[in-house]
Amino acid sequence: MSLTKQHPAMGRLLGVAIVASLGLSACATYDDDFARVNSRLDQLDTRVQSAAQSAESANQAAQRANQRLDSLESRVQQLETSPSRVPRG
Repeated sequence: MSLTKQHPAMGRLLGVAIVASLGLSACATYDDDFARVNSRLDQLDTRVQSAAQSAESANQAAQRANQRLDSLESRVQQLETSPSRVPRG
């Protein structure tokens, strides 16, 4: 006779233990997948932060260049509107 006919409670318990162990062993493989995904997300986050810092630096440089251009433009306008000079000699 089989184990389940002799001891039905023991057979059920053994069946539950087998199913539980298979379920838990299947979940263990996802830990590696989650670790890889988290690592990739961390790398992407670092790259995004670096790109944001670069964009901010470029924005500041562009603002400084615009300020210099504005000051040069006002100087050019002053020179263009000033009376012309008579050449010497």
